[in-house]
Formats: sequence, structure tokens, C-alpha cells
Amino acid sequence: MGFIKEFKEFAMKGNVMDMAVGVVIGGAFGKIVSSLVDDVIMPLVGKITGGTDFTKLVAKLGEGDDAAVLNYGTFIQNVVDFLIIAFSIFVVIKLINKVTRKKAEEPAPEPEPSNEEKLLGEIRDLLKKDK
Repeated sequence: MGFIKEFKEFAMKGNVMDMAVGVVIGGAFGKIVSSLVDDVIMPLVGKITGGTDFTKLVAKLGEGDDAAVLNYGTFIQNVVDFLIIAFSIFVVIKLINKVTRKKAEEPAPEPEPSNEEKLLGEIRDLLKKDK
């Protein structure tokens, strides 16, 4: 099998396409959550904590031009981003599992007996009458 043909088969499999769509949607969802955290949640948290702007929270280690700057405020925002994304994914997976479980619990309807089974049932019933 040629390399290009093999790659084409791989790329066109359903799971690869689903994963690609998931990555694109996940990236867009990440931007929405980042905006929610940066533009809505963190300003409210800053207001509650006395007007603190978390993006400006830094710690300098050392002095002068060679001082190391730790942007722990940005880290705090990224942790909040992660927690919101993780919670959102948890809720979505929980809902999917609940729907899937309900489908699995529903009993399948009994298939209608074939003509042969119906005929055998009638014969059985007639034999019972004759006794």
C-alpha cells in the first residue's frame, strides 16, 4: 500500500475527523472561558478583595536588571481558567453518561414472532384442547 493512500485512509477515519472537530471546538471554548475569567470573574474577585488587579501581581527575586519576575497573578488566573474548563467538561460528560445510561436501561421491544412460531403456537394450543 502506498504511503499517500495509507495516510488518506488514516485521515478519513471517523475518529480522526471527530477528534479534529473536538480540538477546534475545544480551542474556541478555551477562548470563551479565558474571556469569562479575564473579563468577568477576575474583576469581580478583584473588587471583592479590595480592588486587586490579579494580572499585576508580581514578585521580584533579586535586584536590578537581572531580577527574576514571578507573575503569580497570571498564574492565579490560569488556575481559575483550568478549574472552570475542568468543571464544564465534568458537567458535559456527566450529562452524556446520564443520557447514555438511560438508553442502555430501556429494554428493547420484543420482536414479533415469525409466522412459523405463530403456527407452532396454534398447533400447541390445539393439542392442549384435544387432551
